Amino acid sequence: MMDIGSDLQLFALDESRDFGERVGAHLGLSLSPHEEREFEDAEHKARPLANVRGRDVFVIHSLYGDSRQSGNDKLCRLLFFIGALKDASAARVTAVVPYLAYARKDRKTKPRDPVTTRYVAALFEAVGADAVLTMDVHNLAAYQNAFRICSENLEAGKLFANYFLPFVRDVDAVVVAPDAGGIKRAERFRQLLSHQIGKPVGAAFAEKHRSGGVVSGELLVGEVRGRVAIILDDLISTGNTLVRTARACRAQGAATVLAAASHGLFTEDAATLLAGDAVERLAVTDTVPPFRLGEGPARQKVALLSSAALFGEAIRRMHEGGSLTDMMEF
Repeated sequence: MMDIGSDLQLFALDESRDFGERVGAHLGLSLSPHEEREFEDAEHKARPLANVRGRDVFVIHSLYGDSRQSGNDKLCRLLFFIGALKDASAARVTAVVPYLAYARKDRKTKPRDPVTTRYVAALFEAVGADAVLTMDVHNLAAYQNAFRICSENLEAGKLFANYFLPFVRDVDAVVVAPDAGGIKRAERFRQLLSHQIGKPVGAAFAEKHRSGGVVSGELLVGEVRGRVAIILDDLISTGNTLVRTARACRAQGAATVLAAASHGLFTEDAATLLAGDAVERLAVTDTVPPFRLGEGPARQKVALLSSAALFGEAIRRMHEGGSLTDMMEF
């Protein structure tokens, strides 16, 4: 628990209240009260019920869709609430978005494609947000370039390294990127894991091509034979990319295949795919609860790692003018 100045206020919208309370517990803060009201025609409003004038305000809301609210609805609610805070004279408002929706469409891959990351950034800027804090955004460079306001990105690498340490301390390990776009992320995690266990960790990556929603590519570059392979990605949606990469590792003689992803969306047939024998253990963070997996075999493989302390520490440092870069170093 930390001693935080009285000018910091922490809100969490209703659908992210549990996560917000865990962050607040790390900071020694209770969530500030707010109201969310539904109108008869499905429109809604949200407003703070505490004085925010001149305060440093952080609003937590993770933008994944669920059975109650879509990602679109959550984004809209967050934007309107930020606007209400600015109208109520908050000195600074930071959107704390553990999972940032629309971050995957960050460039044009076909003629007249949208660049949704940039449009979402413009929306946050339009309602007056001063900063955005997220974790393991899909494309860090695109995220940083899309925003003209402060854009901070946390990394779950240390959470994963601590979790996998017992699995790899006494054996040879290799970190596998499931596609070329994830090589930098995997390489950073490989260096962190190597530092933690005090010996070299190998690197590999899988070939991946996506067109019209169809994923292809079978090539695996790197030595995995006889090693514990850890596949690292920023998110798992349908599970196709993960399982395809895991099978390629097994075909090349990997002794064990483990996996980690910061955000577990687990859409479509992910529960069925992950229930197979391709991946033995899977670590994800709590930015998105694994509610779509139910209680079957796939859920039993999943370790849910808390990121609340990570976000709490980042909020403390942003409030006090400290460095977030130091948190990511090893």
